Parts: sequence; C-alpha cells; structure tokens
Amino acid sequence: MRIEPVNFLANGTQRASSKKYRRVFFVFIVFGILYLSGCVSEKFFFKNLPQEAAAYDPVTLEPLERKGFFGKMRKLVFSQEPHLAGKKKDRINILLLGQGGPGHDGPYLTDTIIIASIKPSTKEVAMISIPRDLAVDIPKHGIRKINHANAFGESANYKQGPELAKKVIEKTFDIPINYYIRVDFRAFKEIINEIDGITVDVERTFTDQEYPAPNDEFQTVHFSQGVQQMDGTKALTFVRSRHGNNNEGSDFARSKRQQRVLLAIKEKALSFQTLANPLKIQSIIQTLGSNIVTNLAFSDIITMTKLAKNFDIDHITTLNIASGPEGFLDHGKNERGEYVLIPKEENFDRINEAIEMIFEKKEYKEENTSSRPKEPTLRYDNVNIEIHNGTWRAGLAARTKKTLLENTFHVSLIQNSKERPTEESYFYIAGDVSPNTIEALKKTLPIKQSFTAPTSSFSTSTTDILIILGEDFLE
Repeated sequence: MRIEPVNFLANGTQRASSKKYRRVFFVFIVFGILYLSGCVSEKFFFKNLPQEAAAYDPVTLEPLERKGFFGKMRKLVFSQEPHLAGKKKDRINILLLGQGGPGHDGPYLTDTIIIASIKPSTKEVAMISIPRDLAVDIPKHGIRKINHANAFGESANYKQGPELAKKVIEKTFDIPINYYIRVDFRAFKEIINEIDGITVDVERTFTDQEYPAPNDEFQTVHFSQGVQQMDGTKALTFVRSRHGNNNEGSDFARSKRQQRVLLAIKEKALSFQTLANPLKIQSIIQTLGSNIVTNLAFSDIITMTKLAKNFDIDHITTLNIASGPEGFLDHGKNERGEYVLIPKEENFDRINEAIEMIFEKKEYKEENTSSRPKEPTLRYDNVNIEIHNGTWRAGLAARTKKTLLENTFHVSLIQNSKERPTEESYFYIAGDVSPNTIEALKKTLPIKQSFTAPTSSFSTSTTDILIILGEDFLE
C-alpha cells in the first residue's frame, strides 16, 4: 500500500485561495443586490415612501430620518428625492376635474376640465382649459360631449369616472396624463373656507340671471369689477356662472375665471402654514374622502406641495381651447343632435400641437415684437425698479411689470412681500432718480410716493425704486 505524500503548503494555498474567492463572491453578491435595488427602487422604494403625515417634517416636508441601522443604510443606498411620474420627461400633467356631486343635477358631469402642466426644470406652469361641450370619442358611447366621460365611467364603476376621463383626454390630445384630481362642490367650498377665503381680481362687472337655484329654479347673481374677497360659496358661484352678461357668458370667459380662482387658491394655500402642514393635508383628505378622488398617493401630494412652493406663479402660461374667429373650435351637432364644439380642421392636430408646445409657444410670443406698442420718445429704463406684491392676488407683480415695460421702464426684480396683506400701495425712491422719471412713474401707476424708508429690506443693493403693491391697487 502506497501512501501519497501530503503537501501542506499546497493545502494552505488552496484554503487561502478559497477564502479569497468567497470574499470576491460575497462582494459580487452585495453589489448585485445593490444593483438590483437600484433597478427596482423606482418601482418599489418610491411606492413605499411614508404615507402617514407624522412621518414628514411639518416645515420642510421632507421624510423624517428613520432610526436604527437599516434606516441609515436605506438613506445611504437610496435617493431621498421622491419620484413623480413625468418628471424624467420634464413634464408632469395633472387632470383637474370639477363636478357637482350627489344632490346636484348631472352630479357626475364635469363643469371644469383643466390640464395643469408642470415643467420641473424651469418651474414653469401651464393651464389648459377644455370646454365641457367639446365633442370627443368616448369608448362604447360614440361622439359625445367630453364632460360625459367622467359620468359614463362613474356609472360603470364607483369612483372610476376620472380613469375614463383620463383615457379619453390622453387619446384625444395625444398627451400622457400622469395624475388626476376630481373634486365636487362641497370639497371645493370647504378647501377655500379652510384657508380663510381667497382674493380674486374680477376682470369686469357681470350679472347672471340664470344661475341654478334649488328645486330646478334660477336666481340672479352679480359680481362687480375689482378685487373681491371670496369664501367658498362665492368662489363656487364665480366659477360656475355660465350666463353672465358683459361677455361673461362664454366657456372662454368661464375658463379664465376658473384659472384665476385656481391661482388664488394656490397662492393662499401655500402661504397658509397650517394647510401646508402634512397633518392638515391628511386631515382634509380624510374628512373629504368621498368628495375627492385622486390617483396621487399621500407621498405624491407632499412632493407636489414642495414643488408647488417654487412654481413661477408670476409667469403662468394659459391656453383656452375655445371657439370664435381666432379659436380652435366651431359650433356643431353630433349624431344625437346635441349641441357640441368641434375642431375647425376636423381633427385635433392643431390643438395637440399647441398643447405639446405650450412652453415653447410662450417663449416665441415674448420674442415676437411685431405687436408691441410703439415706443414713446422718452425712455426711463436707466433705473432699476423692484416690485413687491403685498396682496394675495396671484400674478399682480408680473402684470404690473408688464405695464411698466410697455412704458419703457426697467424692472429688475419682482417678488411677494414677506408680510401680506399690505393695505396701501406706494413707491419709495432709494437711488438717484430724475424728477422726470418720478413724474412718469406717477402717471403710469396710480400709487403715491412715500418719503419714509420701508421697514422691509431691499432684495438688491442696486434698486433705485421700490414699489409696494397693496390691497388698494387698481389694475
């Protein structure tokens, strides 16, 4: 019997090599897990962000840091930036639907249909208003008014109306709808009352003698031109009115009123600290659960709220798909003999292009100087003007800036005042400004000059004139 010699050196080498391979294998497995985690994080982790209000910081709205080893590892491995559908393509589209709700005539017919588009990279926002009488193809129902889509979906499955409306709008306008929010009259009124009302600048005086009243009757409602403080009931009347005089009886005019109210809600709500608190948001959602339908998760709502705080509110782009000589639509009838609005070109190509290029179109209009007013002989653009909006009227500073630019002044900065509302409007001269410029400014804006330095600090040291727009400011 032959005994083979044992090579102890070789065995040691093999054991060392084996350990080495096990370490390599372990590292490979770890990196494999991390890689797979990264691949699925968008589908798994983001869907598992906190859905409870208590899990968020009430000021920053950021998720609170989880304690323990695994909580720290999760923060280390995964991004803390929540995902929003559409963000990768730099366009988030949200469908906003307004309906009467149970207890109202046509409870699921949508009076309001607006697509809110957000461009995260530039913080721009656009609002596209779709008329309720627009003729579209609704699956299994043929060519019907677009406001029926939600009603047909709701009759098939409870709370599924927005899903059908979403699909119809996606197909009609060739645009992805990432999220939808449907509110009824009760939710609309209570949200506005929750923020102690809104301030809206009514563009023109009008009276509607055919506003719906209980028991299938009508009542007369009236709005005067100028700044109005509205509670939920008054704001609802303002956006619902369809038969006003003084050019306020069209879908186009009603869409503009709806857009103004939405901007006023956004402006007030995000400045109203209690509503921006996660606990308050969750409380409202739970209270109005049957009056609000959305596919936004609570974490999405928090993320959207953070994003909305940085919206460029003074440069909202609006698009109204309306009839008229320069509009997209004509009047017509469908096969059922119903009055509808139809595209002038018999297809939606021009409308879809306008929706797709809405942010680019804005830039084009700004560069197009053919329609600008003829410049006066004198110019006043050698001074820097800073404008502070001391009211809750969304976009007031931007509209005032436009007025000054048209009169050859130079506006270096616009922003909201730190303290609002401010009662009186005024301007203060901080630099070397000629008397002629001061007189021209007084003629351009109906505000007085203050000779006392304001308590609020200037945003820039190069400001020559500071303008504070107060509640008394008339546009």
